This record gives sequence, structure tokens and C-alpha cells, in this order.
Amino acid sequence: MRDQSLCGSLSDAELASLNAIGRHRSLARGQTLIWAGEEALVCANLLSGVLKLSAATADGREQIVGLLYPADFVGRPYAEDAEHTVTALTDAELCVFPRRPFEAALENHVHMERLLLRRTLAALDDARGRMLMLGRKTAEEKVASFLLDMGAHLGAAHPGGAGRCAPGKAAPASPAAFELPLTRAQIADVLGLTIETVSRQMTKLRRDGLIDLPAGRSVLIRNRPGLQERAEAGG
Repeated sequence: MRDQSLCGSLSDAELASLNAIGRHRSLARGQTLIWAGEEALVCANLLSGVLKLSAATADGREQIVGLLYPADFVGRPYAEDAEHTVTALTDAELCVFPRRPFEAALENHVHMERLLLRRTLAALDDARGRMLMLGRKTAEEKVASFLLDMGAHLGAAHPGGAGRCAPGKAAPASPAAFELPLTRAQIADVLGLTIETVSRQMTKLRRDGLIDLPAGRSVLIRNRPGLQERAEAGG
């Protein structure tokens, strides 16, 4: 995980400064690390599992505004109060840093500060991409895009493989299997759809042979190029 996270690009001296203040922490599914509106006390690197960022609407309902995957950075340095609640969707492992000592480490290591800024800007680009998806894509395109994103972050190569291809043709992408960390109601929340629409679109993608839904929250992407076409049909 070091190769993918912020730590992967740090020097030994920079890593030593983080190791001096960091500690390992485990979160059980459903456990909250940070509460919106409270003092921002920690930052963290996510080592395993999936976290959700959520905010409360005016009438008290939860709105999921983002997901964090292994190697993602958690929290906001230099922010006195937390903007979003951060909760584990699955069992999770993190390397946690007290916010103020972490800020001091950033100020002492300009290279590390720049790397974090780069990651922050990349996260901003991802957020803008999600806004485009919510505003422009059809229900099928949203669900297909969501499953591709899940597969990219959580998918493991399926032992069934993709099989052989005809001479002169490129081999199709190998199937990828993963467990959805969200309920269909939460998926609907993220995508701005109803539960019924999410279920209907997933059933359609399965009927068309693009995915399989073996049991529970299990998903198998059988035809990644085909699913990609559905995700970009309107674009």
C-alpha cells in the first residue's frame, strides 16, 4: 500500500517524521472516525477497507458525498472543524496522525506538502467528474460508471479468466469480482437515483451479460469493454 499512498513518494526522512506521530487504528464496519462540525483532530492514510464521506441535509437526512478507498488520504489539514462525517462502510485499517503534528510535519517538509496538494487537486477533479455524472448521465450510464469505479478500486481478477480469443483479435479484459460496500439504498443516494431504478439497471446489465450478481452484494464484471460503452453511451 505504501507504493500507492502518499507515503509511496516520500523520502526516508519524511517517512520518519510521519512514523514518529502515526499510529495504527482499526475501524469496524459502521464505526465513525470523524464527525462533521466537530474539531478536526486527525488525518489518516486508509490502508484497507472503504470509508464514506457524508453530510446532513436540512431535514436531517444523510447524503453520501464521497467514498474513500485504500491509499486515499483522510481528513483536511489546516481545517479547524471537520466538514464531513467519515464512517467505515467495511472493516478498515488506517494509519492515523494527530492533525496539528501532521501540519507541523508538512511545514517542515515542503516536498510532502506539495504531494498532498497534488492529491487534493486530484480529489477535486474526481468530485467534479461525479458532478458531471450526476448532472448529465442517464440512469444506466450512472450505474455502469459506478460499477466500473468499484471494480477499479476493489476488483480482484476472477479465476474464470477471460478465455481465449480468436486469432488476430485482442483478448477481452479479465472478469473482476468484488463485494459492494454499499447497500442499494446507499448506491441510489450516491447516484441521485431511486432504489428501484438502481435495481432495475443492475438487472438489465446482468441480463445483457455485462455483469453477474452471484449472491448478496457480490458483483462480477464479465464484460468490462461493454460496460464501459454503457457508461459512456451519452458522452
